Amino acid sequence: MLSVKHLSKEIDGRPTLCEVSFEIEQGSIVGLLGRNGAGKTTLLRTMTGILDPEEGCVEFEGKDVHRFPEYRRQFVYVPDSTEVFVGYTPDEWADFYAAIYPAFNKAYYGQLMERFELPRRKKIKHFSKGMKALTAMIMAFSARVRLILLDEPTNGLDPIVKKQVLAYLVEEVAETGVSLIISSHHLEEIERIADTVIWLKNGRVEEVTVLEQLKNSLHKLQIVFKDEAPAALLEMPNVRVISKVGRVYTVLIEESGTDTVRLFEVEQPLLLEKMPIRLEDVYVFKLGGERHV
Repeated sequence: MLSVKHLSKEIDGRPTLCEVSFEIEQGSIVGLLGRNGAGKTTLLRTMTGILDPEEGCVEFEGKDVHRFPEYRRQFVYVPDSTEVFVGYTPDEWADFYAAIYPAFNKAYYGQLMERFELPRRKKIKHFSKGMKALTAMIMAFSARVRLILLDEPTNGLDPIVKKQVLAYLVEEVAETGVSLIISSHHLEEIERIADTVIWLKNGRVEEVTVLEQLKNSLHKLQIVFKDEAPAALLEMPNVRVISKVGRVYTVLIEESGTDTVRLFEVEQPLLLEKMPIRLEDVYVFKLGGERHV
């Protein structure tokens, strides 16, 4: 459906995106993960045509969206700030979107505003941060587009509303086939709803992976060694120490089998416990800084 091909972008003369390539399929939920400054927001803004790339292109069903801007009507970017609409009421915001997106469904917009108990004729500037974020998502889904790009969508939402919103996102994808790209630092949310993860590091795509397959290729161990920890094992390229408290090590091992795990077992540690993998562990392995904590 949408292809990003060799996308490069500079901000103030500094390379921000370098040869970024990936594809988004219809009906998928994709998590965009990276540390601060990795280029996530720049990527989303370039994909939607707000910024022009230095090189590469973004194609929607084979058409370059920077050369054929009418194709941008098939997707909506929801930034982490809605300050541009603070002088509007939600109804006025809806009228504005209806003029841009031909398939905007005002009846559905009204249903969602009622579902999430949001006022339609109150100025956005009087909304809380969470209410603003929720209203922006409602506008995007009411536009009835094919792809929605969400930048930190749940910031400011209280836990109860956040749970409702995440359930709604999955429901909308299942019922309409819309695709989502979600940039977020809330890893537990991405883990809960995403099927694919794009790992962005220093402006480059480190990897694009199916989440469950990626988690299955990692092993997490908590180990207590009898004596000095074996440096040769801890410094293997597929091993990362994510914590050390006294003689207690927590390590991540990347491999499809268990050969490296067995090497640790041969050391006959006082304790070797296999632990469940979380997305946070994968994040540390893929995007962490120093090898040892």
